[in-house]
Amino acid sequence: MKILHNKAEMTATTIAWQAAGETVCLVPTMGSIHQGHLALIAAARKTANRVIVSIYVNPTQFGVGEDFDHYPRTLEADCAAITAAGGCDAIYAPANMYDDGHATSIVPAGVALAMEGQTRPHFFTGVATIVLKLFTHIPANFAIFGEKDYQQLAVIRQMVRDLDLNITILAQPTIRETDGLALSSRNLYLSAAERKLAPLLYAECRKPPNRLPEARQLMRP
Repeated sequence: MKILHNKAEMTATTIAWQAAGETVCLVPTMGSIHQGHLALIAAARKTANRVIVSIYVNPTQFGVGEDFDHYPRTLEADCAAITAAGGCDAIYAPANMYDDGHATSIVPAGVALAMEGQTRPHFFTGVATIVLKLFTHIPANFAIFGEKDYQQLAVIRQMVRDLDLNITILAQPTIRETDGLALSSRNLYLSAAERKLAPLLYAECRKPPNRLPEARQLMRP
């Protein structure tokens, strides 16, 4: 399993695999690998000949006062967890994806405007920008994302469609704890009382919904 930090080396490795007739699937993550990520990697292995896992905590999707400084960065443990679960072909862990002169961002509209786009207006610009940069560094055939962040998945699909990107976006069902709570790196932040309360949100969501128009729009493939 290669661990690469350099953009040029990562791009050259991807292109070399494809030149040999192999397909490549990218699994983008921010690290702190858990079973949800491992399920994405396992699905990617069934899809493509080669699997690349990116690990990068993206500063542009964090707002003022959010948890960028405290977000877990556990590369060594992440590599060990991926290896123990069957591994991948390469881990891409760049130190920084933005140089000092970075001045261009992707600002999605459409499905990005509702819900989280209203409460965290910076978020999907950060997501779309870093994902497009990853697709440039790693010109993979496929990329796979979890349905846990369903609006994010919809935004990425929209970007790929609107910008005519030559990559197929795959989705993996949400992996949950036995009580229904979706696996997430941020679950570590929950107090005991919050952890007990959190699964109730999922229980409510399983009831027949009164869908808003923007939610119906998100559900479209």
